[in-house]
Amino acid sequence: MPTAPSPTTSLEVGAALGEGRPVVALESTIISHGLPRPDNLRVAREVEAAVREQGAVPATIAVVAGQVRIGLDDDELADVAAREDVAKVSVRDLAVVVARGGYGATTVAATAHLAARAGIRVFATGGLGGVHRGAAATYDESADLVTLARTGTIVVCAGVKSILDVPATLERLETLGVGVLGYRTDWFPGFYLSSSGEPLEHRVDSPEEVAAVMRARRLLGTDTTALVIANPLPPDEQLDPALHDRVLRESLDAAAADGVHGKAATPYLLARFHRETAGASLRVNTAIMLRNATLAGRIACADAKLDRREP
Repeated sequence: MPTAPSPTTSLEVGAALGEGRPVVALESTIISHGLPRPDNLRVAREVEAAVREQGAVPATIAVVAGQVRIGLDDDELADVAAREDVAKVSVRDLAVVVARGGYGATTVAATAHLAARAGIRVFATGGLGGVHRGAAATYDESADLVTLARTGTIVVCAGVKSILDVPATLERLETLGVGVLGYRTDWFPGFYLSSSGEPLEHRVDSPEEVAAVMRARRLLGTDTTALVIANPLPPDEQLDPALHDRVLRESLDAAAADGVHGKAATPYLLARFHRETAGASLRVNTAIMLRNATLAGRIACADAKLDRREP
């Protein structure tokens, strides 16, 4: 019986991991499903460049022709950005797409899972999935949460997407044992907005503080679940709150009318945000990704430095 190929790590990423140099995992769903063409490829390249500027190696993760790739070259990045047949792949979908020789863009859950298997400690994304509005009736909850509960990755994000039930998501993260640290903030970010209005119990103010927490987690054996680093946009870079609230309300109504739910909801709502804000949400989304990639690169470097200094 034929066997599916095991994940392949690029030469650059493999060498960095083998030498103990900093590496940052990056998801690919934002490339194929989260941003419009041709902006998606431009932003993907800018995000990788932001990681490199901090002294770390980017590892964009995707399924390419049935092969899990930990670190894409530029041709592969362009392929994922341009193809129409790239599936949105969570953990449960990985084996199917690989076995069929398909193309897949990894979600937060799939990226965190594969990064952890490759030995990559730090992962940068835009916003997490979470508990959907009305989940008490629908049980609609992102697979991101379950995966983060069993994967010891450090996830740098701008909170959860504002289409979700933020208080319920924070409750679920607490129940699942997933820590949340505000980066230079006492409030959980609202993705497009600097704050969701939900307070946080813990904050950190430097990459070195995050690295110290990472080391303590390893020593204490509490690194079996993820640690979320919630990195907000500055208020002057956020989407206009009044515009955000209006578009969110109208988009949720439109999704309900069109019968859009589950994993199809996020790309549908993000596309509406882009259209109804005249591209302002794309500018904010790009700023989120670049800021998170930059912070993740700094955290990965601080962690690698701490590893070299202390046994």
